[in-house]
Amino acid sequence: MQRLTGSRTSSVRTESLTMARRRSSRTGFFLLSLLFLAAFTLFAPLPSLSSLSPPLRSSSPIREVNTRKFEIKNDKFWKDGQPFQIIGGDLHYFRVLPEYWEDRLLRAKALGLNTIQTYVPWNLHEPRPGKLVFEGIADIVAFLKLCQRLDFLVMLRPGPYICAEWDLGGFPAWLLATNPPLRLRSSDPAFLHLVDRWWGNLLPKIAPFLYDEGGPIVMVQIENEYGSYGDDKAYLRHLVTVARRHLGDDVILYTTDGGTRETLEKGTIRGDTVFSAVDFSTGDDPRPIFKLQKEYNAPGKSPPLCAEFYTGWLTHWGENIANTGAHFTAAALDRILSLKGSAVLYMAHGGTNFGFYNGANTGADEFDYKPDLTSYDYDAPIKESGDVDNAKFKALRGVVKRHSAASIPSVPSNNEKKGYGLIQLQKTESLYDLINKIDPIGVVESENPTSMESVGQMFGFLLYTSAYAAKDQGGNLFIPNVHDRAQVFISCPSEDNGGRPTYVENMGRINYGSHLFDQKGILSPVYLDGNILKSWKMVAIPFQNLNEVLGINPIKETAHSIINKTWTLNIKDIEEASIEPALYAGCFVVNEIKDTFISFRGWGKGIAFVNEFNIGRFWPSTGPQCNLYVPAPLLRHGENNLVIFELESPNPELVVHSVDHPDFNCSSNSKSSSLHQL
Repeated sequence: MQRLTGSRTSSVRTESLTMARRRSSRTGFFLLSLLFLAAFTLFAPLPSLSSLSPPLRSSSPIREVNTRKFEIKNDKFWKDGQPFQIIGGDLHYFRVLPEYWEDRLLRAKALGLNTIQTYVPWNLHEPRPGKLVFEGIADIVAFLKLCQRLDFLVMLRPGPYICAEWDLGGFPAWLLATNPPLRLRSSDPAFLHLVDRWWGNLLPKIAPFLYDEGGPIVMVQIENEYGSYGDDKAYLRHLVTVARRHLGDDVILYTTDGGTRETLEKGTIRGDTVFSAVDFSTGDDPRPIFKLQKEYNAPGKSPPLCAEFYTGWLTHWGENIANTGAHFTAAALDRILSLKGSAVLYMAHGGTNFGFYNGANTGADEFDYKPDLTSYDYDAPIKESGDVDNAKFKALRGVVKRHSAASIPSVPSNNEKKGYGLIQLQKTESLYDLINKIDPIGVVESENPTSMESVGQMFGFLLYTSAYAAKDQGGNLFIPNVHDRAQVFISCPSEDNGGRPTYVENMGRINYGSHLFDQKGILSPVYLDGNILKSWKMVAIPFQNLNEVLGINPIKETAHSIINKTWTLNIKDIEEASIEPALYAGCFVVNEIKDTFISFRGWGKGIAFVNEFNIGRFWPSTGPQCNLYVPAPLLRHGENNLVIFELESPNPELVVHSVDHPDFNCSSNSKSSSLHQL
């Protein structure tokens, strides 16, 4: 068996693949299998997620008798007749377990913030066409009620495009399966029809939470940094019309664009219908940018607002973890607030890309592909695990305290963390064992391979197989277009267990820029010695999507198979650990429930589940992230199970460690440039 590993490139080619000859005189046949690893949106099953929601059950906010009004006049924000300076921060409900929402919001309150800004990811709430999810980690209504109870205002960013370093910029992947293809972020009637349907479900849910109705929402964003993408004003005006239809004429609608003339020209809507906010690099002089902002707002309607004040930055796999100086960041915020400007910290608290909702970026072209980490710590003042005992939190809080008229609560202590020690694992199933469990009814056949989205596999794995005749001298395999990362296994029929799959991994759909239409899988014909391989079979591998119940759930089955079992690791278990994808499982005992981290040093690349909840991707050989965050609400007293799907090669001793700290210092001595060769 030979294995070829490549990254997302314009082609995958194998030269002179030497294939073993059958011992008999008959012509040999080989099985070429291509398995695509997609971004697993794997969260805990629906009951577990729903149980994490805070106990907030009233159907709408309590409407106050007195007049409530949030408005813009005289180039200022006014709240109930008094000038108001927004000192806010982004905190995304979908990146934090619901049981920790209040904890993180209270830490934002201790930072001195008076406003929370959050996106609304369409793909989280409608994972399949017409299947709406507003429970558990997607319970936006509960989050809004909690913000109101804690006396925060809310700036809501419902998209439909959000960017956010989130898979496909928040668009559902099933949009990519529509034929003819949709023109995303445009006035394409077919696209607008689906947007109208989505907003028709979402906006009525949030309408009772508008400020004038007694709720916390003071502003609603239209699209997101559209001036960096296009200039379809008909699209923007359509979104405004739909928003007004559901939300009325009183709420402030706003756009956010980079603080340049080009982006503001393309992304704003002139007049007093929509307020134009700006964002710009931390450290830039805000005065000329706020002056430019006034040109794109009606007279008297341009309070200076930096809607994304960057407290840190994102990090891709293969890069050093982002880090910005605390005093530099605080000084930049001070300059904005000293001008009586408003600012929203992006991020106040980053959180985690649980499952595989992480996004990706491109560099100079489509092939410079850069997937984001599981951690969305962002070097924010409130760390991924909620820590606030750091220089940046203290420096920013000091600035806010000088400019805020309101009193600021005391700073809470960091949440306790605990390492539960060594966790011994054992190999439970290979990927090929999982394939044998697939119902043949689910197999899709086609002359040529098709994308994952077109066969209904939005996340997870898709196996591609095609048979061909063997040659004594080998041959050249050529795949012109594959997204994202290919591992090709070719085996001879003389082997007892037949063919071996080769898989390509979807490491997160692009969320920003002109290459947004990012389908996954084999996106072209496949050639062997210049001839197109025909007759493909595509098999979906059953890992659960968010809030979807599967007949076969390999993670659940594997986890349950190790509970209450006693086993001893022997040398054969280690010797049989191979480079082929496989599931590994083990248990660890928790006597005191605290946050923890799982260290994957010594492992290759894969995903991990704690008590059936997908805590994200690990890739310590590339780095920089070594440890995955495990919030305490995922744990339980007594035995807890850990299941790892290792894609390459496991730790030789089949062990991981539960530790009490994050670690962003993993790296390879020779990082492969192919990571950026989509």
